[in-house]
Amino acid sequence: MNTATNIDVLSVFIFLGVFFGLLLSVFYIFKPSANSKANRYQGLMLLSLSLCFMELLLNRTGYIVKVLPLTFSTASLNFIIGPFLYLYIKKSIDQSSSQKEWIHFVFPILYLLYLSFDLIQSNGFKYNCYVISTHPTWQLLNVHTTISNDPLKINQYLDLLLSVQILFYISVSFGKLVKKANEAGKTIFSTKDADIKSLRNAIFHVSMIILIFIFVKIKLHGNAGNYFIGIYVAIFNIITTFRVMNDSTYFERSASFLDISIGKYSKSSLNEVDKLRILNHITLEFANNHYFSNNLASLADLAKKIGESPHHVSQVINEKLNQSFFELLASYRVEEAKRILADKNKNNLTVEEVSETVGYNSKAAFNNAFKRLTDKTPSEYRKNAI
Repeated sequence: MNTATNIDVLSVFIFLGVFFGLLLSVFYIFKPSANSKANRYQGLMLLSLSLCFMELLLNRTGYIVKVLPLTFSTASLNFIIGPFLYLYIKKSIDQSSSQKEWIHFVFPILYLLYLSFDLIQSNGFKYNCYVISTHPTWQLLNVHTTISNDPLKINQYLDLLLSVQILFYISVSFGKLVKKANEAGKTIFSTKDADIKSLRNAIFHVSMIILIFIFVKIKLHGNAGNYFIGIYVAIFNIITTFRVMNDSTYFERSASFLDISIGKYSKSSLNEVDKLRILNHITLEFANNHYFSNNLASLADLAKKIGESPHHVSQVINEKLNQSFFELLASYRVEEAKRILADKNKNNLTVEEVSETVGYNSKAAFNNAFKRLTDKTPSEYRKNAI
């Protein structure tokens, strides 16, 4: 058994893509936001891609020989990328729940069960698969198998099945986005809506990935062509990571890791009159209607109330108030809490009751925000004010 390993520049680049992909997926899946339902599916899609590329990287560098039981471990993940793309697009357009989402995962689960025939094979068998796909000139081991890894003889059609499946989900995702744009009286190519543009770009780049996949399977041997896809996705992962680091409101929009449009608001359709109009609506909701006291307050919900897109509302808050949505929300909540805490007639309210009154779901979150903005705890502020 040849245990030689090799790390080259391409391997390092793909490794960075995998690392940043795994890091981003955690944020997409677990970070609370107005767009969290859509981001969760996007994070799961990115996690699946990253794990697939991790196994690809192990094969390229030869380290798969040291962990042969992991061979084939990510194969079934290829078949959930399409469903996750579709559900990400769908939830970005409409976050309402559906009881039929499970149906998209029936085939991936069935294939995972079928994959058990591969997973139970000996390490010698898995080593030979590695050699055939990556080092065809190496000598194979003499391995005897008692159970076929492909009893139904369908593995030869897997690439075709995967291509058809992802193309199907690309088509239905595209159809949903076209319908959304048409409802606004636009096309997905003429719209100025930043969210639709981002979703359009995500569909385009997944289409490019599947076209690369089909091309390299026809033209190149083994896993050679998959490295092009690894590079393609790695570029997006690295760029998106730096965008997230420099944009506190990134997860509040339908921002796809497969969208590297230059400039957060550089192509915004808003002029100064529009910005002031939106700012007036925002101020009215917060100051007059006490929107901040809603414990379910979110950027998407606020945008819906004032009839604007979340992207435009975020832009106005950033540019005109030099704050993020959550910073604005906290500032109003803390100011209202200060007023209540300083009111002798409301001294009977506990700190927890005050936190609920101004919109917080937990006393701890309220205390942290209050301390950050006033350098005092709510109790300390009340003691000094009364």
